[in-house]
Amino acid sequence: MVGDMSSTHGLYAEDAYLGEFDAVVLAVDAEGRRVALDRTIFFPGGGGQPHDLGTLGGVPVESVARDGELIWHVLGDGPLPSEGDAVEGQLDWGRRHALMRTHTALHILSAVIWRDHEAKVTGASMEPLRGRMDFELEGLSGELVREIEARVNEEVAADRPVRVDFLPREEADRRPELIRTRVSLLPESITVVRTVEIDGLDLQADGGTHVARTGEIGTVAIPEYKSKGRLNKRLHLALSD
Repeated sequence: MVGDMSSTHGLYAEDAYLGEFDAVVLAVDAEGRRVALDRTIFFPGGGGQPHDLGTLGGVPVESVARDGELIWHVLGDGPLPSEGDAVEGQLDWGRRHALMRTHTALHILSAVIWRDHEAKVTGASMEPLRGRMDFELEGLSGELVREIEARVNEEVAADRPVRVDFLPREEADRRPELIRTRVSLLPESITVVRTVEIDGLDLQADGGTHVARTGEIGTVAIPEYKSKGRLNKRLHLALSD
């Protein structure tokens, strides 16, 4: 492996709508076909959201992952760049935008259930246009699920603005409402906390990508729910194409 092991600037954290970018190669791991850049729009995965896909220098990006301060892009068949090269990257935008819609929809779901039932999230995952979320809920029925689904779609239709901000860790620690999970998963090493706010509805610490307004999500359905225990209920979420 060669390269200046410094850090990768995650452009996705500031502007989720960037679909193309240029960067400089910081390091190359030829054996693993991995390339680290000085900056990237590729989300490396986390918080239940999968990593992005796309191309780098015309070569498919098959996976993306953070390792310390660097974000590594694993490339498919094609030539590898060298350290110091300038490269251009492009997202699979359709997939990214579907994940943005899904992620914001899951925030609305958690906000509605917290507002109406004060139930915390115990787990979540997503793929494009589908996701699931677990809650500390004692009782759940088909009638209640339909009610939750209706409340979620009301918030989508309200077309609320979605804003990203960055707070010093000390301020974030004084605001427990920023963490909706049962246990805070923020490492102590994080000194600046990124927040995502759905105007008038929700404010959470979050590192993923989101749409700019809730109306961009489209229709949300809850096609399935299950009990995972007395105090753990799972709701599945699906978005229209």
